Amino acid sequence: MADMPRKNHEPDVSVIIGAYDAMPYLVRCLESVEAQTIGADRMEIVAVDDGSTDGTGAFLEEFAARTAIPMRIVRQPNSGGPSGPRNQGLDLARGRYVFFLDADDYFGEEALERMVAMGDRAGTDVVLGKIVGVNRGAAKSMWKETVERADLYSSNIKFTLSAQKLFRRDLLVRLGMAFDEKLKTGEDALFTMEAYLRGNGISVVADYTCYYLVGREDRNQMTKKGGFERRFDSARALMGLIAEYVPPGPRRDALMVRPFVITLLPQFGPGLVKQKGKVHERKMALAAPLMKAYWTPGLGRNLKVNERLRLMCLAAGRLDLLLDIAAFLRDKKEPEIVRRGNPPRPHLAYPHFGESSVLPDSAYEVTVTEWVGGRRIEPSKQGPRPSFARRVVRKARRTVLSALRAPRAHRV
Repeated sequence: MADMPRKNHEPDVSVIIGAYDAMPYLVRCLESVEAQTIGADRMEIVAVDDGSTDGTGAFLEEFAARTAIPMRIVRQPNSGGPSGPRNQGLDLARGRYVFFLDADDYFGEEALERMVAMGDRAGTDVVLGKIVGVNRGAAKSMWKETVERADLYSSNIKFTLSAQKLFRRDLLVRLGMAFDEKLKTGEDALFTMEAYLRGNGISVVADYTCYYLVGREDRNQMTKKGGFERRFDSARALMGLIAEYVPPGPRRDALMVRPFVITLLPQFGPGLVKQKGKVHERKMALAAPLMKAYWTPGLGRNLKVNERLRLMCLAAGRLDLLLDIAAFLRDKKEPEIVRRGNPPRPHLAYPHFGESSVLPDSAYEVTVTEWVGGRRIEPSKQGPRPSFARRVVRKARRTVLSALRAPRAHRV
């Protein structure tokens, strides 16, 4: 039996909605909150109208007047991004948990009930609910199974760093966490990764669609627009956060895959070929300190071949080689599969295979599963070939052992 509503009681969850010119999407968004099976007495809504001009603020007030859910509304001048409204909502939230719901999107009916139950059962500080896209794509690899405590380093949850998660408010208050309003893109990734790293565990609800991520027809999402320099700002911030909390080694390398591949590498994709020389120079200059500070061979072995090659070109400052690989990708060519080494290991012959000291054959080796021409290519199970020095030591050891085992000559 559900608890009766109580005045001034602490709700289980505060739904924080930042809204800017969100009509008519806001209608379905709020209807999905009202339809939550967790019940009106166990939640509250904190809505921030960020300077809308399309009636968003008026609709929020109309909804608040008729809903049974406790609701507070803030109307403020436009802040230029989602961070300000989210921080304002977080300051006003009273729930044990908070959920940042974008005004364009909507919940599955059982979303909050399932996520709160998971957080309470597992004792975790962050709960991920399955997300699907509506008129847009959405990441899928992290929704294979429901997990009470997911491993950040070995699982794919590091690839979903949007703010649409259930966060234990005590964690955020205790650490003084807030969205970085100086960042114009990637502020949600920075916030979520910090909660992952500093919180008491992460849960995944994968057996129910909790969140519908909507692609607006007018493409007027409350998202970040602007030049490529903002992407470098985002990559720099996220790499710095990871380095602050995770010491060098395989665990840091595993997490660094996210900012290197998702944030940095798109700046050096096929479109690089048609960009002007000044853009090339600026991008290379922005990437250089990031490569120097955070790039490692161990990180490289966590990547696909074309990703590793492009980053190695960046690390070496070789724009010429990088442009050749980008052109190969632009033309949608398929690399030849070549087996080299002892034992033979699969390599993908992208441009300059076997030609460049900057890109040795080992850089072309398949170290994660790849698809080439519809064919699945698996990395060698034997692992990387030992270094020359290591092979010499092993050979010497075998020679010594053979001599020790050989029959001794009879003494005269």
